[in-house]
Amino acid sequence: MQTTQAKYHIGQIVRHRKHPFRGVVFDVDAMFSNSEAWYEAIPEESRPNRDQPFYHLLAENDDSYYVAYVSEQNLMADPSGEPVEHPDLGDLFGDFTDGRYPLQFQLN
Repeated sequence: MQTTQAKYHIGQIVRHRKHPFRGVVFDVDAMFSNSEAWYEAIPEESRPNRDQPFYHLLAENDDSYYVAYVSEQNLMADPSGEPVEHPDLGDLFGDFTDGRYPLQFQLN
């Protein structure tokens, strides 16, 4: 059995290596677990290896906010120290503190 350890953690701000967006990690899959159609839609020469962590991000670019699913190989820690402005951040996280977002939720 293969063990995979995620490089980035929930609440951390990361940046895509090739595309101009960044986001806050809100979930991590130890290995690829999106749909086959999603994977096949990526051009073959750009498809990441499935056997690595994949991150769910509340992402932003200059034009919009969205949810992204990105392989670890395509991410890097965001060095800017600036908060992300995604409108859904408040649903999962507390205020931006010390360069990250603390996970915050209530159990009913």
